[in-house]
This record gives sequence, structure tokens and C-alpha cells, in this order.
Amino acid sequence: MYVRKRRRPVSEINVVPYIDVMLVLLIIFMVTAPLISQGVKVDLPKASANPIEQEDNPPIIASVDVKGRYYLNVGDDQETPIDKDELAAIVQAQLQKDENTPVVVKGDGQVAYNEVIQLMVLLQSAGVPSVGLMTDPVEPE
Repeated sequence: MYVRKRRRPVSEINVVPYIDVMLVLLIIFMVTAPLISQGVKVDLPKASANPIEQEDNPPIIASVDVKGRYYLNVGDDQETPIDKDELAAIVQAQLQKDENTPVVVKGDGQVAYNEVIQLMVLLQSAGVPSVGLMTDPVEPE
């Protein structure tokens, strides 16, 4: 008579698939991280604030540098200054495509307060309902 031995269930978790997924995600984040930070170099003021919740659509970033020139992160050449009328027209066109697109002002820390206010007024005249302000996080001492 043949007697069958009972096998005990294996209680170990196979972690190899989890490691594979983790390595793929690590590579994806390493490749996409340099692509996220693009645009004009401005020295943002330091402030402690909560980050904006990232939605499906990326924000429109209107920048003003220390010389008072305007830039926009929309279009082909994002590092070329644009005039006020062109900035207003582009922002207005983007908001007509998707009215829920957030708009953020990125002002150099050394720029005159009046320049940032003028940019905000320009965005308001282009139909922007609300504007966020970008800052760099305060580094802990």
C-alpha cells in the first residue's frame, strides 16, 4: 500500500517580483527627475509652505527674472523672454483648452515687488481666476 506524505505549506513570501518592480520604478524616477525641472533660472525666495497638490494637468508657470523679463513654460522655446501681450494671449488660449489648469507665478527673489504684482495683474486680465506663488523650501539649520 502506497502512503502519501502530506506536504507542509510554504509560509515564506517570494520577494523577487517586488524587488523587480522596485528596480523598474527606481529607473523610471531616475530618468524622469531631470526632465521635471526645466525652465528659466531664477532665485526663488525661501519660505516654508505646503506643496501644491499635483493634479493630472501640469500648471502654467509664468516667470519673471531679476531684469523684469517674462517667461512661460508653455511653447517650444521656454527660455526666450516674451512680451506682455504674447504672455496674456498664450495663457488665455491654454485656459480655453482646460479651464482647471493651475497658474503659478515664479518670481526671482531679487525682483522688485512691483514686477511680480504687474505679472499677477496681467494674468488676471488674461482670465486667470487664481494664481499661486512658487518658493524654494527653507533649508533646516
